[in-house]
Amino acid sequence: METEVEVGKDKRRNYYDEKLTIVVSEDTAHQISTGVCISYNHVAYFHFSSGLVPSDPWYQVGFVLTTGINSSYVLGYSGSIMVPLGWIGGVTGLLLAAAISLYANILVARLHEVGGQALKAIYVLYSDDGALKLPYCIAIAGFVCALFAFGIPHLSALRVWLGFSTFFSFVYIIIAFVLSLRDGIKAHVRDYSNPVSHGDRIFSTIGAVANLVFAYNTGMLPEIQATVKEPAIKNMEKALWFQFTIGGLPLYAVTFMGYWAYGSSTSTYLLNSVQGPVWVKTLANVASFLQTVIALHIFASPMYEYLDTKFGRVGNPFSLQNVLFRVGVRGGYLTINTLVSALLPFLGDFMSLTGALSTFPLTFVLANHMYLMVKKNKLSPPQKAWHWLNVVGFSCLAVAAAIAAVRLIVFDSKTYHVFADL
Repeated sequence: METEVEVGKDKRRNYYDEKLTIVVSEDTAHQISTGVCISYNHVAYFHFSSGLVPSDPWYQVGFVLTTGINSSYVLGYSGSIMVPLGWIGGVTGLLLAAAISLYANILVARLHEVGGQALKAIYVLYSDDGALKLPYCIAIAGFVCALFAFGIPHLSALRVWLGFSTFFSFVYIIIAFVLSLRDGIKAHVRDYSNPVSHGDRIFSTIGAVANLVFAYNTGMLPEIQATVKEPAIKNMEKALWFQFTIGGLPLYAVTFMGYWAYGSSTSTYLLNSVQGPVWVKTLANVASFLQTVIALHIFASPMYEYLDTKFGRVGNPFSLQNVLFRVGVRGGYLTINTLVSALLPFLGDFMSLTGALSTFPLTFVLANHMYLMVKKNKLSPPQKAWHWLNVVGFSCLAVAAAIAAVRLIVFDSKTYHVFADL
């Protein structure tokens, strides 16, 4: 829906007039940008600012995507991916998953026509008396994430925070990399054998494959693409290539270095394995926590957008009414997430289930099926067969990964009690 609003005419110069063109989407309450069309001597000039017209440059979108894949989850891939798969399977799997994910995300782009472990780790560095338990840390993390969600009304408003996110990412990745390298040089013997028993190895491998998919995909590419400047497809492809080339290097560096240094004993939170000065590890954990707050906001943005649209939140996002709405709705949403995180301390197991039930279907199955439906009259029989093979193959893999994840959750539920302090 497009409306034009006359905003003024310069009475001193009758050859100049200014007209505001606002593109209003009935599908979303979130602003993207406003545009001013200035007519001078019958020649139109356009100026865009934050509002409803997509205005984010491709490199900003690239940093949003890179923030997603280099969140604090990268500190767990040495233990959750490399340990079950080993050097050959892990390295091959990460590279192959990157290529497949890039391909699937580009398909979606061409159709355009949450963590409390870091806080706990900080506390343990200085005092291990058990007074500050993991559930308390998760509650604190949830409160900080809520404060951030209240102040950032929509995805485009992140802007400067993406710079902070990138800085925080480099801090904990570089520290984890350097300390792992130092520990690896000191270690004389490392064991790279799979610690899982032979009977459970198939399930752990399938779970690791689900984690591979989870590592590269946010599942919210259409929402991000809605903010990118025109030409949207070309700029989105630039952002994706940035994400899967330069943006993926930190992920590879810390994942491979962590596994090289500690082998099969690598912790699922790498900073728990490294040895070094307490203040350095504290700095890494603080950076990890702060970056997680920003990354969580990116992951939760589709939910925020849905809630804002459903309940008709329009106008100035910082008006008292809209701020109070965000406090109530987003605060409630994060309260539920925080409670579940504290209730189930082995929430990392749910990463595999998330990859199986959402990332696989949304990123691979749905992307290929949508492409088939939209482009079916333009695809050759071999091309159609290829996309159907992807739909069927990834559907089967999603089912297998879901079974493996549920089995892991059931197993850990017998080992850990609710609100456990890990």
